Amino acid sequence: QVQLVESGGGLVQPGGSLRLSCVASGFTFSNYAMRWYRQPPGKERELVAAISGATSSITYRDSVKGRFIISRDNVKYTVYLQMNNLKPEDTAVYYCFVPGLNSWGQGTQVTVSS
Repeated sequence: QVQLVESGGGLVQPGGSLRLSCVASGFTFSNYAMRWYRQPPGKERELVAAISGATSSITYRDSVKGRFIISRDNVKYTVYLQMNNLKPEDTAVYYCFVPGLNSWGQGTQVTVSS
């Protein structure tokens, strides 16, 4: 069955960096687009970044452009989210998602605070 396991979250000071990873299994990873979502405390889940299976198409929400980088390694079945210059408003639970399979990971907490 499809499994998505996120890791890399934690507590970081404003201006710091984190790299999230999402290891996938149970499907042919390179055939599917992948997305990162986040859910800030008390708010709706929102799309952060998306990458196509062939990495030819990448999109970001406006608030993370220039700070976050999504990438993927189709050999390692892993999608990454490099997050730089983190801000308190980036605090959220971050999830990876496979839109073609409607499957979510369990999420990883990112807290940006001094």
